[in-house]
Amino acid sequence: MRLEGKTALVTGSSQGIGEAVALRLADEGADVAVHYRSHPEGAQAVVERIAKLGRRTAAIQADLSRVTEVRRLVADAVTRLGPLDILVNNAGVERRADFWDVSETDYDFVMDVNLKGLFFTTQAFVRHLLAAKRPGRIINMSSVHEELPFPHFTSYAMSKGGVRMMTRNLAIELAPFGITVNSIAPGAIATPINR
Repeated sequence: MRLEGKTALVTGSSQGIGEAVALRLADEGADVAVHYRSHPEGAQAVVERIAKLGRRTAAIQADLSRVTEVRRLVADAVTRLGPLDILVNNAGVERRADFWDVSETDYDFVMDVNLKGLFFTTQAFVRHLLAAKRPGRIINMSSVHEELPFPHFTSYAMSKGGVRMMTRNLAIELAPFGITVNSIAPGAIATPINR
């Protein structure tokens, strides 16, 4: 149990990759805050599986496109589970459209969740760590499309390119505080977003 005594917040963990990450962290001994936006039943199922592993857990709803909700998410996780050690920025969305047909609404939705939401969730987590004078770990779930073209998903690929650069930049900026920042860029996996 490599993570015993640690507490993690995993965004978008009611299904897919986030669910698998939350369960694996719990299996390694961490207590886990399970975040969801619109799948309360999925979040509850993940919470029940984590609880069966003997870990403390809580399901917390938040819309990551809204900065006030992002800040509440981190605060609620701390209130319910105690100081956080690990943040996994997993939540992400995509919208398929030919470039010339992309609407402003869909563009904003993708950028607000994948980039703005990740940015401000990380900021709230880092503020928590700095105030408590604690080290921490940040893992950003990017995509192979941070590097590889993805026709008909330009805003998604742009958002993941931003995640890549943010990860690199913060890894340097936050290192003096004992906060590490890494990213994972998976290829296509049979998750709800790809179905």
